[in-house]
Amino acid sequence: MAKITKKEVGHVAKLARLELSEEEQEVFTKQLNSILTYVEKLNELDTKDIEPTSHVLPIQNIFKEDKIKESLPREKALSNAPDRTEEFYRVPKIIE
Repeated sequence: MAKITKKEVGHVAKLARLELSEEEQEVFTKQLNSILTYVEKLNELDTKDIEPTSHVLPIQNIFKEDKIKESLPREKALSNAPDRTEEFYRVPKIIE
């Protein structure tokens, strides 16, 4: 059985730039070990005749057909712009 140690939890927390108290490290160590124990139980199942799948339900993408239609007129698109030129939105300068 793979075990996660408190030292390993502290190391991963450091890599993630997280400051964990001793109590938090203890809690996360127990939680991660519980997860690994559960995964080991799942590994005991015989799945050799089970076809691999990405989802438990048979789902397929349904795409809407593209239809060409008229664009919004420029004047209407710019009608509520707080600041604009004749043809474009005007936005504040970000880089100086």
